Parts: sequence; structure tokens; C-alpha cells
Amino acid sequence: MANRVCIAGVGMIAFAKPGASEPYHLMAAQAGRQALADAGIGYDALQQAYVGYVYGDSTSGQKAVYELGMTGIPVINVNNNCSTGSTALFLARQAVESGASDCVLALGFEQMKPGALGTVFDDRPSPFEDFDREAETLVGMPELPLALRYFGGAGLGHMQKYGTPLEAFAKIRAKASRHAARNPLALLRKELSTEDVMNAPMLWPGVMTRLMACPPTCGAAAAVLVSEAYARKHGLRTDVAIRAQAMTTDRPDTFESGDMMKVVGAGMSRAAAQSVYEQAGIGPDDLDVVELHDCFAHNELITYEALGLCPEGGAAAFIDAGDNTYGGRVVTNPSGGLLSKGHPLGATGLAQCYELTHQLRGTAEQRQVDGARIALQHNLGLGGACVVTLYEATA
Repeated sequence: MANRVCIAGVGMIAFAKPGASEPYHLMAAQAGRQALADAGIGYDALQQAYVGYVYGDSTSGQKAVYELGMTGIPVINVNNNCSTGSTALFLARQAVESGASDCVLALGFEQMKPGALGTVFDDRPSPFEDFDREAETLVGMPELPLALRYFGGAGLGHMQKYGTPLEAFAKIRAKASRHAARNPLALLRKELSTEDVMNAPMLWPGVMTRLMACPPTCGAAAAVLVSEAYARKHGLRTDVAIRAQAMTTDRPDTFESGDMMKVVGAGMSRAAAQSVYEQAGIGPDDLDVVELHDCFAHNELITYEALGLCPEGGAAAFIDAGDNTYGGRVVTNPSGGLLSKGHPLGATGLAQCYELTHQLRGTAEQRQVDGARIALQHNLGLGGACVVTLYEATA
């Protein structure tokens, strides 16, 4: 029988602009210490560590973890693009659920450079070759940075298919800013109006303004996962548990559908969400709070539909009704999301875990979603992998 997996402790440092943070290993160690303190255990209790980052040399995970202790435990380095943090969480959950370990650390960090993401190793085939080919065929615009071209193209596809106005994406960014204003760990805490977002400089005329894209960010976050039996034996928390989790990768229709929304992972997201709902025996109407991957406002809108929060083509109406925020049907990204909180790639998934753990504990302070009992986390890595995690309050 599979072990029930509980979140015993979480940690997260305030995210910062590139050049304004400590080195990666110090950020990671700080988040790790917070998670251990929150769990009420020492480093010597850990039996494994899964450490995620995207931009760093091999075994950077050991460099980070050795700041916490050197007990000889397995340290596994994880790199899965923007879903890296949730991939570390996925592996840690598997280790505990299977009985391979009882107490595991999932840690994620990123020390980023300013500007758009780019290729590091240009002397070999890019893993994005197939994605580039589809983007060139479907949207052109080769002069744009890779991520902007992909997600902007996906948003354009939604606009063309459903008549979605540019203002819908602006409303998402304005909502993110209102939520982030309540989050002391968010990078961007200034409240913005829809008009502020619409009037920002255009990155892609008619498709995207600068404020609709998340900023490059440095930061770290962590979680300690334990089996319920271990927690009860050692007096640790059992009030938040992982009820279901799924990871998906691309299928042939990513490249065969002629749909930029699928190129950027809408199909992976839908499949992962459906798997989680089936595992848990619930549906999207049962969710209280969601942290989803809003690297661009366009991806948040597309993901509403992929997760089943609203019907296909119904995202603009969902936004206009205020169903994505406090007082609406389901609060999305109470942390401010990637758009306002920031997006240090390896840390993002674990920062989402941090937020949702506090929501389900009832300790999210000004961001608290009243009565939150069921929470969903969606973390997407272009190229690709998607991890969807369902948490429940058990106390």
C-alpha cells in the first residue's frame, strides 16, 4: 500500500532581480534551513535530497545542500526547464510514497542573468528545434526571443480562434499585481491597472505588452516531504498532504496539430490535470485555490481552460466575471504568480508548493483564501514537461 505523503515543512526566500541576490548556494541553503525549521527537524533526519536548477554546472545541487550538512545522503540534481522545481517535488513524493525513504528534501533555486532566456550550448542540436520549426510555420516572428515567440504565438492563436481581446491578458496581469501587493516575498508589489498594462511598451504589437511577461528572477524555495507514519512517530505536521500528482510530456499532437497552444504545452497540462482529477476522484469545481504557471499572461489564460476551470473558449468571460480572484469561483495565483512574484526557474514549482501549503494551513495572512481545503499546483516546462499536484488540508 502506498504511503500517504505529507508536507512537513516549507521555506522560501524573497525573490530578487538578477544581480541583487546572494549566490545560488546561499539562497538555496537559506530556503532549505527555513523548510527544516518549519518541519522541526535537523538536516540529519533527511534521507534523500532532490535539488532543481536550470542554469548551473553539474552538481550545483551538492554545493547548495552541503551548506546545510554533509551526511552522505543521495543528492539528485534535477533539470526540467521551468518545471524543474515541481519535478524535484515529484521525485521526492515518489520516494516517500513508495517507501524508499521516509523524509526527503525537495529544493529548488536559480541565479539568473538579466534579459530573455537563450541557448547556452550552441555547438549542438537544440532541444527546441522541433518547437522552433512549428513556431516558424505557425507565427513567424523569428526576431523575437524564444519564449516570447512561443507563448505570444499561443496567445495569438487563442485570440484568433475565440476572439479573445488583448485586454483579457492585461486583466490577468493587473490581477497578479493586486495579489502580489499582499505578498512580502514577491518581486513586483506595485499594483497595476488594466490600463497600465495595456499602455506599457509593446513587445509584439497587438499581441503582448512588456508587463504581460514575467521578469527574470533569482530565488530559492524548499519543501520537506515525509510519510504520514514517520510524521506521527516523530511528532511532525500532517495537516497538508499530497492527494494526487501527475507528470506528462509531449505527445505527437504537439507538433502535428498546427496549434501553438499545444506547442507550448496546453495538451500536457490538460492530460496531467485529468490524471490528477481521476486519481483524487474530484473535478475542477472542487478546487479552492490554484497556483498555475503564468510565465506570460497568455499562458495563464490558456491554462484556465486546460485545467478545466472554465470551458474551452470561455477564459475571457471567466476573467470578466472575476472568477479567477478573491470572491470568485477559484482564486488563481494568490502569491502574485510568476508575473509579479517572479520566476527563478528551478525554484518556481517549490515556491508554488510553499504558497499552497500556507493556504491550506490557514497561515497565508493577507493572501488567505477563506476556507481553503483543496489546492492545485500547475508547473509547466516548455520542451517539455508538466507537473500538476493536488494538495488537501487534512486537519
